[in-house]
Amino acid sequence: MIRVKKGTDSRILGVGGYQPSRIVPNSEIVDRIDSTDEWIRQRTGIEERRFAATDETILDMAEAACRQALERANISINEIDTVIVATITYPYQAPSAATALIARLGNPKAAAFDINAACAGFCYGVGMASDFIRSGTSRHVLVVGVEKLSDFTDPQDRATAFIFADGAGAVVIGPSDYPGIGPTVWGSDADSRDAILMEPSWNELREENSLERWPNISQQGQAVFRWAVFSMSKAGLRAIEAAGITPADLAAFIPHQANVRIIESMAREIGIPDSVVIAKDIRTSGNTSAASVPLAMSALLKDRPDLHGGLALLIGYGAGLVFAGQVVELPPKPSSPPTK
Repeated sequence: MIRVKKGTDSRILGVGGYQPSRIVPNSEIVDRIDSTDEWIRQRTGIEERRFAATDETILDMAEAACRQALERANISINEIDTVIVATITYPYQAPSAATALIARLGNPKAAAFDINAACAGFCYGVGMASDFIRSGTSRHVLVVGVEKLSDFTDPQDRATAFIFADGAGAVVIGPSDYPGIGPTVWGSDADSRDAILMEPSWNELREENSLERWPNISQQGQAVFRWAVFSMSKAGLRAIEAAGITPADLAAFIPHQANVRIIESMAREIGIPDSVVIAKDIRTSGNTSAASVPLAMSALLKDRPDLHGGLALLIGYGAGLVFAGQVVELPPKPSSPPTK
């Protein structure tokens, strides 16, 4: 019989976010896709987004978000046991972005790996990190969501050119005397996985001798909208129930920032009361896939510092079709004022 030392409960100790400096308003996009600013705002709620500079990399953005999260958590990088990077846009199959990141951060011996769960990647990582701590596998885990989607978006595609953006968000998850992260509710609808695609494949590009270009993201907008509103609302309710609370106990609702209409419809379906603050960071950040939830968390806590320590429902969903969500206690207020 294997005898193991039981771990402890877990919670988020600090959050960090990074956005590139270049602001891209709708006016810069509309002429290319024969659209209007009004149409984009009505369909998605997006007013502007951030694009990384040509020489700004996934690692640059992830490092900035991680350093901010570590500072706010008052945790040294040497105290981190494990680093999980959620991304679909790191341009190398191997070695991982996580190993390159820990070399930059100064802890090259930590466990490190990448996960590909698209826009649900960060919530997948939070669930894994919490389980690692509770089992005793790790004590402090750094979870990062980072994307440079501008490299994988066709600027002429009327369905996607205005949606995606770049950025990074990170959290430090550590031990707690009480449960600060509820059970993760996750799953997939793989029969509908073609609703969101990154295509053509690398193999198809190789066969076409077209490796000078990268695959682009395409999606079936209406199919994804219906799935997100109805299926993800049910997942959100399951996460709330699994945490042993009710929607009225929440201080905030921080879903994947895909579309304001989806966010508002999900909130109605879940029964989120008016007292709960709903993150709508998509208006100025666009859809940053795996970075979306932590960026929205960081922005919300900057604007509403009174939410520190409150309960929040997180839920991410995207290509696969995959999803994950959990109720978390938002991190305590850092000793220094947060900056986005």
